Amino acid sequence: MSSSRRPASPRAPPTGALVGRLLRHADTAPGAAATLRPRLFELVLNVMMRALTGAPAHGGDVRRFQEIVEESFAVIGAPSVGDFYPALRWVDRLRGVDAALIRLQARRDAFVGGLVDDQRRRRDAGSGRATEKKSIIDELLSLQEIDPEYYTDTVVKGIVMILLTAGTDTSALTTEWAMAQLLTHPEAMLKVRAEIDANVGTARMVEESDIANLPYLQCVVKETLMLCPIGPVIPAHEAMEDCTVGGYHVRRGTMILVNAWLIHRDPRLWEAPEEFRPERFMDAGMVTAVTTPMLPFGLGRRRCPGEGLAMRLVSLTVAVFLQCFEWDVGEGGVIDMSEGGGLSMPMAKPLAAICRPREFVKRMLSASA
Repeated sequence: MSSSRRPASPRAPPTGALVGRLLRHADTAPGAAATLRPRLFELVLNVMMRALTGAPAHGGDVRRFQEIVEESFAVIGAPSVGDFYPALRWVDRLRGVDAALIRLQARRDAFVGGLVDDQRRRRDAGSGRATEKKSIIDELLSLQEIDPEYYTDTVVKGIVMILLTAGTDTSALTTEWAMAQLLTHPEAMLKVRAEIDANVGTARMVEESDIANLPYLQCVVKETLMLCPIGPVIPAHEAMEDCTVGGYHVRRGTMILVNAWLIHRDPRLWEAPEEFRPERFMDAGMVTAVTTPMLPFGLGRRRCPGEGLAMRLVSLTVAVFLQCFEWDVGEGGVIDMSEGGGLSMPMAKPLAAICRPREFVKRMLSASA
């Protein structure tokens, strides 16, 4: 059996494992389209699980948690009558919204509680070596020992749940949108691949440290975030004082929702905002530091703290896809760019595309293994 078909080592880079799985798909079903969303979710979840627990997710956990995340965004993003008319909260109970939230919370608590309990048992058993890096849950449990009144199990599980929920589906869906945009605009895909081949080559797989030398790739990711913000409505902020927003008087204490999707498509702020133009972020060959009116991660003190991780992970994954495979949607294929519903903004129809490994990929993957 060739090394490209061996199961990935627990310590193998997640992107290398993803390439290996796509290679197996191309070998066993040549010419068949691969659905990217579940593969991307597994990749991102493995990255987060390595940070949280020090080990990748088990196969069954991937699908289980993906269902939890997808249900979370669907249920939380559903309109609530009681939010607008508190006296009519009974309507939500009749619609089953409250019962769905209770069931969802029980599933989330059981999943995260299992992660924390497993990590606590390993700590108590002394299985970790002193030279190993501590995981996030290890650090939280250490803080719990120092200040048990604040770092209760509820607080620890809440932090882990937020990291998993906010850091998985969002990056996976952004990568899916980026690949959809590139498949729809093959000239941009060829330009990214040429940049990777010129700056990285074909002797090794692209790495995170290479991203700084791939400015057009960064522009593609930024353009994707502008056109397809996974969080189209930035979570609620509270007005700290009376103010005027868009000509409307807003009283202190009012909850404000920011429509990032609309701001990103405002022709007063952007030239041709409906078109896919990565070049808009290029300035004399360098990637401009555009921060406003770009709002995919929010702004100010409440800006998403996971922005750096998300940008690196999405950029690296797209780079690996284009370095290792030729992509197309098949003869007569058309990509459905419709937007799905929920709190996040997935593609309404998961992206499926045909991947054909480039001639050097198996050799490169064998060398890296």
